[in-house]
Amino acid sequence: MPKDTFFNLNEAKKQRIFDAAVDEFSQRRFSEASINQVVKNAEISRGSFYQYFKDKEDLYLYVLKQIGKEKMDIISRVGELKPDADFFEGFMYMFRSAMEWSRTKPRYYKIGMLMETDDSRFISELRKTLPEAFEILGGLIRRDMNLGRIRPDIDPALVVEIIYTLNLHLVFQYFKVDDKDELEKKVSEIIGILKHGIVNK
Repeated sequence: MPKDTFFNLNEAKKQRIFDAAVDEFSQRRFSEASINQVVKNAEISRGSFYQYFKDKEDLYLYVLKQIGKEKMDIISRVGELKPDADFFEGFMYMFRSAMEWSRTKPRYYKIGMLMETDDSRFISELRKTLPEAFEILGGLIRRDMNLGRIRPDIDPALVVEIIYTLNLHLVFQYFKVDDKDELEKKVSEIIGILKHGIVNK
């Protein structure tokens, strides 16, 4: 996390440094990003940077935390849905909210995509951290299991992992052509298949 000297800066300067970091991390993977470019765009010296942050990893974690808080403020509103909304409705609410958020914050979206393609040790370890959204989804599955909507022998963590893996594949595919409408359509189809199965009953 940033040092106290960073938090003691005025808001305008903190925002300038944050914006410079977002610009750099949305254009290059973490392993390829340049501190020199960040300090240049932030209009600070390299020496000042190390008074504010320990290293590039420290800056990256700070950026992710700020972005994550904003994103979670949006997708965690799944609890505001009608009381009888099931897991699948809840997931699509979260997904659509995240997609709408990405339309207004495209640089944040790009940072996430570049993170998924980075095979550096630091990013590989970082990806092992369980996203807060996974906990929300797991909670919805467990709730629906208690309500008898989902089979009791299902592993909530495995369901979330399956959905995450499939969605990540689609996100990469449509990220290249920036077609979020088609992406949402495909994700909705996947959720429908998971909910209703493929067996002709």
